[in-house]
Amino acid sequence: MTTPQVSVVIPTYNEAASIGAVIRELPPNLTCDIIVADGGSTDGTQAIARSTGATVLDAGKGYGRACQAGANAAQTAIIVFLDGDGADRGDLLAEIAGPVLAGTHDFVLASRTLGKRDSGSMLWHQVLAGRIAGWGMGALYGTPYTDMCAFRAIGREALNRLHMQEMTYGWNIEMQMKAARSGLRTLEIPVPYRCRMGGESKVAGSLRGTLRAGSKIVSTFVRVAATSS
Repeated sequence: MTTPQVSVVIPTYNEAASIGAVIRELPPNLTCDIIVADGGSTDGTQAIARSTGATVLDAGKGYGRACQAGANAAQTAIIVFLDGDGADRGDLLAEIAGPVLAGTHDFVLASRTLGKRDSGSMLWHQVLAGRIAGWGMGALYGTPYTDMCAFRAIGREALNRLHMQEMTYGWNIEMQMKAARSGLRTLEIPVPYRCRMGGESKVAGSLRGTLRAGSKIVSTFVRVAATSS
């Protein structure tokens, strides 16, 4: 029997409608530990996650803060991040973590824009934002990403070398920019993408959320582009 080798980090905030299914979908033969890094849910997310076998952290506010707290608590050398709304295909964990496990790549990113998306799973401005950000990163570092999907795998040593600083919605683009700048062996894999299982998106669910997340992504891009570390 293969020893599970991957730690899965799931940042959450009020994902009671989906978190149980997200955890159950993860392949147990690969998953060593599941860490739900919660930002103060009030709908029972934490209790459901614990009852489904996850370790739950009170991570405090901030998407990036939750991701970092989960990474710090991970037990293995390979960490996978995915969202808790059920849109990411956790059953495809082997496809995302596999190249890192095999030692052929340091950082693997799921691409929703290259894969088959369910109708309504991504709004037009989300697709456009990923394309524009990818073009910018390609121009700066020669790595033309197509997406900023939360579903990604990275080795712990590689993650530590990135010296992540962004504790908000800029976490994903900071990781991608620093991975490209640092010369990490990077791979994008097309994946299917579903509509969220329930609840409201904190980013695309409202104009305010979209503007807030967008401003953090833009400010992170500018900050990282202007620095060398």
